Amino acid sequence: MNVYDFDKTIYDGDSTVDFYFYSIKRQPNLLRFLPYQALVFIKYKLKFITKTQAKERFFKMFNGIKDIDTYIADFWNKNKHKIKKFYKETHLDDDIVISASPEFLLEPICKELKIKTLLASRVDKKTGKYTGENCYGAEKVKRFYELYKDSEIDTFYSDSLSDTPLKEISKNAYIVKKDKLIEWDKF
Repeated sequence: MNVYDFDKTIYDGDSTVDFYFYSIKRQPNLLRFLPYQALVFIKYKLKFITKTQAKERFFKMFNGIKDIDTYIADFWNKNKHKIKKFYKETHLDDDIVISASPEFLLEPICKELKIKTLLASRVDKKTGKYTGENCYGAEKVKRFYELYKDSEIDTFYSDSLSDTPLKEISKNAYIVKKDKLIEWDKF
């Protein structure tokens, strides 16, 4: 099986950031959350709160989006062209995507790409509240082993060294930079 990170790996950009700006552009009143989000960022950088707590508070703006499912569908209609060509060429039926992005945001595009298994941050799309930890770093391995207890990953793709824990349980691993695949150990 192949395992992929999503943002900057098979998607050219950060889907959460893109969705944030997409939402603000269509509903400018969401900017009212900006001062609060800036304060959250400062608290995170000063290590007063965890990454999961920071993201949860940042995503609180979701409760201001009317009909979020329609927003998400329209967002992917406008952004699915950002799925990288290499992914379309390497896609297998048993691919797994493991991402720190919110699960509700990635579900529609993964379904369209025929990705049957998505492991991502469990975030309530109406409140921004997390159920569980941010799916990042070692948490990705934990989530993988919850479903695939003694499995090994054939090939793993990511844009970030923060995914080294997944690389460690993979036979082969690549760092993805734009459309270029670099063997992990040669990066």
